[in-house]
Amino acid sequence: MKQLYTRWGRDLDPQNVLMEYPRPLLKRGSYINLNGYWDYAFTKEFNKPEQYDGQILVPFSPETVLSGVSRQLKPDEYLWYRRTFTLEKWDERKDDRRLILHFGAVDQACVVYVNGQKAARHTGGYLPFTADITALVCDGENELSLAVKDLSDTSYHARGKQRLERGGMFYTAQSGIWQTVWMEEVPEKYIANIEAVADLERSAVRIRVSAAKNPGSGVSVNGQAAHTGAPSDEEGAESSQAGHPITIQIRHPGLYTDNDSPESKNQPNTQQMCSASGITGDWIEIPIPDIRPWTCENPYLYFFTVTMGEDRAESYFAMRKFSVEKDEDGIPRICLNGKVQFQNGVLDQGYWPDGLYTAPSDEAMIFDITEMKKSGFNMVRKHIKIEPQRWYWHCDRLGLVVWQDMVNGGGAYKYWFVTYLATVMSWRGITMKDDHPWLLARRDRAGRAEFAREMKETIRILKGHPSIGTWVIFNEGWGQFQTEALTRIAKEEDPSRLIDAASGWFDQGGGDLQSVHNYFFKLKVRPEKERAAVLSEIGGHTYREPGHSACEELYGYGACKDKEILGKAYRELTDKVRALIPQGLCASVYTQWTDIEEEINGVYTWDREVRKIF
Repeated sequence: MKQLYTRWGRDLDPQNVLMEYPRPLLKRGSYINLNGYWDYAFTKEFNKPEQYDGQILVPFSPETVLSGVSRQLKPDEYLWYRRTFTLEKWDERKDDRRLILHFGAVDQACVVYVNGQKAARHTGGYLPFTADITALVCDGENELSLAVKDLSDTSYHARGKQRLERGGMFYTAQSGIWQTVWMEEVPEKYIANIEAVADLERSAVRIRVSAAKNPGSGVSVNGQAAHTGAPSDEEGAESSQAGHPITIQIRHPGLYTDNDSPESKNQPNTQQMCSASGITGDWIEIPIPDIRPWTCENPYLYFFTVTMGEDRAESYFAMRKFSVEKDEDGIPRICLNGKVQFQNGVLDQGYWPDGLYTAPSDEAMIFDITEMKKSGFNMVRKHIKIEPQRWYWHCDRLGLVVWQDMVNGGGAYKYWFVTYLATVMSWRGITMKDDHPWLLARRDRAGRAEFAREMKETIRILKGHPSIGTWVIFNEGWGQFQTEALTRIAKEEDPSRLIDAASGWFDQGGGDLQSVHNYFFKLKVRPEKERAAVLSEIGGHTYREPGHSACEELYGYGACKDKEILGKAYRELTDKVRALIPQGLCASVYTQWTDIEEEINGVYTWDREVRKIF
């Protein structure tokens, strides 16, 4: 495979890798970024290496060229990381301060050590986790290390499009640390979580602040610890009975499409609009006197500050509502803020030729989102991958609706059934119950329980981002099971979003969307009485741009000899989509945003250098 680079990868400064604050929904004034060069080693046994193989540039997976390693972690191996960090004058403040260690994502399972003592254990390659390492650190130099195991597609764990033997619509498997590693120093009593739920119809917002519980107990882990069940509330957060006084100050709404800082001198409406007081653990309802609804054209955001004792954190929300409502003809339609919105979407798998899962820079993520909007899309379907939270922040501030897929797992997929036969079944309107674990690769009870836990955690982590309009639970039957029950659970976790329970086929009749994939047949729509009809994957037309393709092999649907033919095919498809809107079509998703390895069906080339479709 030919190695391609993006412009951001070529210009990467190893001393300043993804330095932006990684958690926009709970932002403090300072933090310690631990990205950069770490020592690494591959081992066959679970033993800390005496010598390391070299240095790896975190947070790029070892399989990527930007990591400096370019080597696959195999299922029978361990990948070890090591680095040091220095705490100056820690002894002078350790009695009333906490040190929290954060990992954005580590694929797939890991054990974290601080100064040789276990600090955390985590399974789930797409979800963040934290550890309170206060009791493990010392004044001066400290050692941070971790061991990673990644079974990739040989087990039931969430894996998305990763495959050890890439090809077609499945891509190079990646492993290890692939999102920012960072630390923050907080007071003894500190804010652990902030939730904001806007109520556009009542012109109010409800905010709940949770404080960390048992701060003096030593090590605590936030996230899905290996081999344990997910907590019903955020791990490390207090129960609703315990309360600390808090104040909330909400600023006037602002637009942040030209910059991503509410403190910017270019923002005229950042002064305080209203305030409220209460205690942690309680929902506090605050009337909003200045209503500016969030739309794709004007994505107004409301920043607010929470103060709890010595701790202070910033967050934001938007006044908006996603719903399915019937039009004057009785056809269910997707609505934003009570108005019909046709969601013209594009499928985005979030792969980069030089970073795989990890974008080379914040600017690279912004480029994708802004170019999507320039290309006429008002929605993006984030396909079976969870992005760093800054990606969602940019969608929030730039006004791009997100359909967020859950990350698929399960056993080995039976493509003769879930791909080929299912395509014909879907066209003929034939479905089946999802109680066939052998056919749908969900025979492992532990894998089913893990998917349910990770689905709930995904929603809890991301639901604060106003751009997310739909949760997509299953895609094309990959590891599908108990769809109706999981749809109910997802709705309980977040009643404010739409649910696409089964994208593609094997529809069980639940959720808010009747979701169909159609690459090969005449486009059509079958409107229902309650659910909105969507074409959640279409298109996939292929064209190889000379000098910008990674593979000799080609994969896609409908080969085009040149860009002119490709553009014509795309325009004809969009005309067909528009003709279906009066008949009841509510959204479409074009496959896809960029080429990826063998798959050359992108609007852009994989290196983001050539836009192929105009």
